[in-house]
Amino acid sequence: MILDILSSVLLISGAFFSVTGAIGLFRFPDFFTRVHAASVTDSVVTLLIVAGLMLRTDFDLVTVKLLIIAVFLLLTGPTASHALAKSARHGGLFTLPESNARDAQSKERE
Repeated sequence: MILDILSSVLLISGAFFSVTGAIGLFRFPDFFTRVHAASVTDSVVTLLIVAGLMLRTDFDLVTVKLLIIAVFLLLTGPTASHALAKSARHGGLFTLPESNARDAQSKERE
């Protein structure tokens, strides 16, 4: 009974943070803050949902598989986000403050 309640709390919390991260993708002003929101919520949601699912199992092979999935997602998610942000930066994309500073400099020159 206690494991079911704890599992439900973890799963609902994971769903809440997932929705919060999705809202952040639409609300944040530039690419880098959006990638950051997606990366952080991805890691937190992975931990919460997989932990909630692990509590629903009988602590057998399914639990081990869920643990392997969690480790894989926690290693690849931040790595992919970093690679995405680094390639955007290398491609010439600026953060919002940098873009504003460049706009201000170009207006001063005119």
